Amino acid sequence: VTLGMESGFGSDFGSGGGAGGKLDPGLIMEQVKVQIAVANAQELLQRMTDKCFRKCIGKPGGALDNSEQKCIAMCMDRYMDSWNTVSRAYNSRLQRERANM
Repeated sequence: VTLGMESGFGSDFGSGGGAGGKLDPGLIMEQVKVQIAVANAQELLQRMTDKCFRKCIGKPGGALDNSEQKCIAMCMDRYMDSWNTVSRAYNSRLQRERANM
């Protein structure tokens, strides 16, 4: 499962950001940050899909029944809540460690 956001990113990566074809380091860093964010979002979605599918779908078929739909929705909500909690704690710890350097 992909988010479909990778198209277009990197298509102008390394194209001259200014006159004379000089590379703009700030522009390159922003493009790298965007590509990393997209890769992280894709990995999060893939992990969430894998875990919730294994948890909620006993016998795959042509359609999800009502209980499977509810299970998937709840699983994805819990996964996102957990990921957001861990992410906030991690970012907070990084900020504290940077402040102590």
